Amino acid sequence: MFQAFDNPGPGRPQARAHWMALLARAPIDILEPALHGHAALPARWLRAPETGLMMVQGRAGGTGERFNLGEVTVTRCALRVDADAAEGGEPTVGVAYVLGRSHRQVQLAALADALLQDPAHQAALDASLLDPIRRHLAQAQSERQARAASTRVDFFTVARESGSINDDGGEEEQE
Repeated sequence: MFQAFDNPGPGRPQARAHWMALLARAPIDILEPALHGHAALPARWLRAPETGLMMVQGRAGGTGERFNLGEVTVTRCALRVDADAAEGGEPTVGVAYVLGRSHRQVQLAALADALLQDPAHQAALDASLLDPIRRHLAQAQSERQARAASTRVDFFTVARESGSINDDGGEEEQE
């Protein structure tokens, strides 16, 4: 299975990179209900959602020289979520990049990034947001693999049981 779907755990250094990779691929249908209660938190835009183009590069055979494959539409934003003063928490900055043009999706992903940096929210959001994203992505990957497997063709060589090839390329019949 793809390594990014595994949960590295909150104490490991790659935890943020892991959840940001998940949030970048999360559909809005999962983000919206999981973050509905947190959407009212006071947040300040550091970078409002903006859409632009990004060049995608590829490699021939995965190991050859790089070449420009094409451009993709990417939306990004950054926001600062002020923690509840009664809890004594620090403000956190959430950043997100998503493919496509959905300003709402990138805003929710940035909000989730900011909340996941707060240990008070991390365990609950891991269960209510990141686990469903992992399941969704794993299911989508297995569906793609099943579709690809259904088109697989096995080629094999059939050995001739009788006949031999003569010098002029034709076949001689055996009695």
